[in-house]
Amino acid sequence: MSVTDAFTLTYNDAPSGVWSAPGRVNLIGEHTDYNDGFVLPFAIEARTHVAVRVRGDAVLRMRSVQKHTGDVSIDLADIEPGKPDGWAAYVAGVVWAARAAGHDVRGMDLLVDGRVPLGSGLSSSHALECSVALAMNEIFGLGLDANGLGRLSYTAENDFVGAPTGMMDQLASLRCTAGHALFLDNRTLEAEQVPLDAAAAGLRLLVLDTRVHHGNADGAYGNRRDACEKAAGLLGVDALRDVSVAGLDDALDRLGDDELRRRTRHVVLENARVVDTVSALRAGDWAGVGALMAASHLSLRDDYEVSCDELDAAVDAATGAGAIGARMTGGGFGGSAIALVPARAVAGVRAGVTGAFRDRGWSDPVIFEVTPSAGAHRDS
Repeated sequence: MSVTDAFTLTYNDAPSGVWSAPGRVNLIGEHTDYNDGFVLPFAIEARTHVAVRVRGDAVLRMRSVQKHTGDVSIDLADIEPGKPDGWAAYVAGVVWAARAAGHDVRGMDLLVDGRVPLGSGLSSSHALECSVALAMNEIFGLGLDANGLGRLSYTAENDFVGAPTGMMDQLASLRCTAGHALFLDNRTLEAEQVPLDAAAAGLRLLVLDTRVHHGNADGAYGNRRDACEKAAGLLGVDALRDVSVAGLDDALDRLGDDELRRRTRHVVLENARVVDTVSALRAGDWAGVGALMAASHLSLRDDYEVSCDELDAAVDAATGAGAIGARMTGGGFGGSAIALVPARAVAGVRAGVTGAFRDRGWSDPVIFEVTPSAGAHRDS
């Protein structure tokens, strides 16, 4: 059943329209966004669809196709951090952020059909937030561009839900285009569409979903961000983006705390890896891309300490079975890895990663191919 038909069946009337936004995979550039750094994500085919109809009152009524929990209804004036909670917080948070910014957002009925796997590190929360923001922008004539919509999602995620994320995920969902990765400068929000056509080179991009649930609204993620801000303060810079590779050794010498040194080293070198990956893609140097992915994972595992046993096993098994590069993607502590695999080796990588999980007594991972896809748009 289409989301339009489901909305009509649920609310006894057709929606004003349906909007959708994709999940994303970050090819490289992890934990650099909130350090004003560089990232290289691309949108995936999996999307969250939101059907919306304006109400004649000040009530926000929401239902999820997946949750089977009935309606969540709340007066607009009663929306505040923590109210509502659960999945509905991501919808209400965008409404709250828009109203806090002075936009005339009124009551709505919404039906959410989320097809981005939850907790897999593919940014399901931002897909939901961005689809809602895009719908509101059109329905209420907010006049916001993609960056403005991204800021609404950023406010909802950070100040309403309580997840201290950067701007990468929402801008990837809003600004990515089919066949490209988004080379994004998180300080200026300037971006370039970089062609990403692995298939033309006989390669495939595989997501290795460990099925270990991850969440950003917890202390571990926030502690990493706090450490980066502390290190930047001690070094006298606005953000770790301002530490160059050439100046890294000096910066590390000035940081007496080993944890701060390791967090700083990851961010500085990860920024450089993003820039180098863009250059490698432009040159068609896929082996170079794979090597940079491998170096990124080691840095995330050892210096930033956001990997986990399942992610490490997935990366090691994929590489051992023929992937030319693999790394965890997303915030970490679970979720997914991304592997760059020759087409002829796809079956072997699937079998190798699944076998590694079974050998350890873990549930089978979910493995699927992704291609760079379109960003958020109106469906109907």
